[in-house]
Amino acid sequence: MKSKLFILVYVLVVTALILAACAPQQGVTQAPPEEKKLRVVNLINGVLGDKSFFDSANRGMEMAKKDFGIEVKTIEAGIDPAKWKPALEDAAANEEYDILIVGTFQMSEFLQEVAPKYPDKKFIIYDVSVDYSKCDCKNVYSVTYKQNEGSYLAGLYAGLMSQSKIVGVIGGQDIPVINDFIVGYKQGAKDAGVSEQNVIVQYAGGWNDPAKGKEIALAMYQQGADIVFNVAGGTGVGIFQAAQEVNKYAIGVDSDQALIIETTNPEQAKHILTSMMKNVDNSLYRAIKLYLEGKLPFGQAEALGIAEGGVGLAKNKYYEEMTPADVKAKIDQAEKDILEGKIVVDTVFK
Repeated sequence: MKSKLFILVYVLVVTALILAACAPQQGVTQAPPEEKKLRVVNLINGVLGDKSFFDSANRGMEMAKKDFGIEVKTIEAGIDPAKWKPALEDAAANEEYDILIVGTFQMSEFLQEVAPKYPDKKFIIYDVSVDYSKCDCKNVYSVTYKQNEGSYLAGLYAGLMSQSKIVGVIGGQDIPVINDFIVGYKQGAKDAGVSEQNVIVQYAGGWNDPAKGKEIALAMYQQGADIVFNVAGGTGVGIFQAAQEVNKYAIGVDSDQALIIETTNPEQAKHILTSMMKNVDNSLYRAIKLYLEGKLPFGQAEALGIAEGGVGLAKNKYYEEMTPADVKAKIDQAEKDILEGKIVVDTVFK
């Protein structure tokens, strides 16, 4: 009996000591459990350094990392299209992530196959939407851009600034998203008094060939164009080289390319009048913010235009210095007219 009593007392004492150790002590603040950081993989089906599209996406990730304290891993899948699907499959299966981000139309069908295999993971695709009717993609958020609206402004601007009333545009490939740039550009140029036959259009056939971009741009300048619009990613770097060489002008794309290029070639930057901003950086930053707030609409697509800050012209120091006041006023009015529905911009996505 004494033995049982001793054991009972012993158990009670030990239990009391454990509870005392676990209880918060008066005047001592217990550290809250460490909050788990959001882990994001940014898969690029290309390489950084294009001074345009992918650099803009990377910039958005860096902004989100700084402001929201997330973890970001960027994977460059390279310029060989045969490696893009395996890179996505490998990242989805083997990387540690909460959200995996990819971009460009080439990746949409791949993501339609991959995303349903990982229903507990989230995916974001930009510049294109997955086809939700063809996949169980309720864990995918798609963001597209009204590049036709921004390109209308670029075409209007080119037409108003052109002395020869001949302008050019070089696309990376003959694909719907690039043609959406071109139809908007043509419409804007027409509204500025440029005839349709004086909008020279050519496709480079790729995104990472500056020599090809320069060759095509030089030919356009020789045909009388005094402004050429870059819609060719890294290939478009050659357009700027050509503009500097023959003392003509260019319009950049996706990022504010004049401000990027001036860090290494300030003389060349003076030949980039403005850029049609496809604000990939802002859209991805916005998506991460909405996700952290529990408001990102997975399972659907959003299209961001002028109203949402998705597209627009870069009104930097070069624009301010080289653009006459009457042209600035017409551009500002066109922005308002698009927002109010007075100007309806053509699109290939109907």
